[in-house]
Amino acid sequence: MILEGGQIHANPRTKLHSSHSPPEHCLFTLNLMNLLKRATFIFSERPLSLALVIERSFSLGTAAVDNVIPLVRNTIPPLTSKKHKGQDGRIGIIGGCQEYTGAPFFAAISALKVGADLSHVFCTKDAAPVIKSYSPELIVHPVLDSPNAVEEIEKWLPRLHSLVVGPGLGREDMLLKNAKEIIERSKLRGIPIIIDADGLWLVAKEPSVIQGYQRGILTPNFMEFTRLYEAMHHEPLDSTDHKRSAQQLSIAMGHLTLVLKGEEDIITDGKNMLTCSQEGSGRRCGGQGDLLSGSLGVFAHWAFSSPPDAVKGMNPSLVAAFGATYLTRQCNRQAFHKHSRSTSTSDMIQEISSAFKKLFES
Repeated sequence: MILEGGQIHANPRTKLHSSHSPPEHCLFTLNLMNLLKRATFIFSERPLSLALVIERSFSLGTAAVDNVIPLVRNTIPPLTSKKHKGQDGRIGIIGGCQEYTGAPFFAAISALKVGADLSHVFCTKDAAPVIKSYSPELIVHPVLDSPNAVEEIEKWLPRLHSLVVGPGLGREDMLLKNAKEIIERSKLRGIPIIIDADGLWLVAKEPSVIQGYQRGILTPNFMEFTRLYEAMHHEPLDSTDHKRSAQQLSIAMGHLTLVLKGEEDIITDGKNMLTCSQEGSGRRCGGQGDLLSGSLGVFAHWAFSSPPDAVKGMNPSLVAAFGATYLTRQCNRQAFHKHSRSTSTSDMIQEISSAFKKLFES
């Protein structure tokens, strides 16, 4: 591997092998320390400080694992009659305003379909009746725009296993301020926090709200990623190497786990990198990111609550993110096979059960 002018010219990737291996195009890049020892670095254009940051990141690569899919399976709790309601996941969604009611619904119902026992939506007063009308299975709290919103939501934090911030949040200053304070108080409790959509708008404005929090996961699309990158680096994004840029942003955010959604999903904590190119479809309807963020809330709870040996030393956030991206792509693929150009996120959600069984329980 030779880096010239900051560009990676070779990027060896380790194939996954096991009796339950995913397709060859779902790959992950690990053990960067060994690659570094064989690499020649020529930084002709980049500042020395950047070279040192990148070199440090590569030198911190952890031991490789044979296959990430068994690690996802290891974190999935068995279904038994001895459990009580809520034990497999109580997920909170922070979002939902007058303009956007579909996104928090998609995230919350996806969490239930993946296997959470309870889904709470903390939304504005105007959005609550609409979201309630979509499904009786969701617990909807019309408090996000109330004068004591933070205190009202904080009362529920001890009961929640993970938090998804951003679906349908909107960009009103009051809602962003409340979301920021809820994130701060959730961090004090060690709750896994997934940030998507307008939650990422908040992070771009105030990165410190989640920077360095090792149970935080960001799930930007390319436009959101560009905004975050330029906010942190104060320079235009080099769009020719998404993997390198994703790693740089993760490092700048304190090795926060990042899921860059795109033609292939890039998942990195700045030390290790997973990529998922599981076949989906060419259909890009709105709401797919909400399915991902809601399901990731569940996978994150499972990964962080599993025994340490379940993930074999890998960052639980990486395992959870890979499981969620893999599942979302499979749902897209199955729904598109049935509905083609008419595929919508509602169609994808209907595929969660069979896709989950196919990927993780067969």
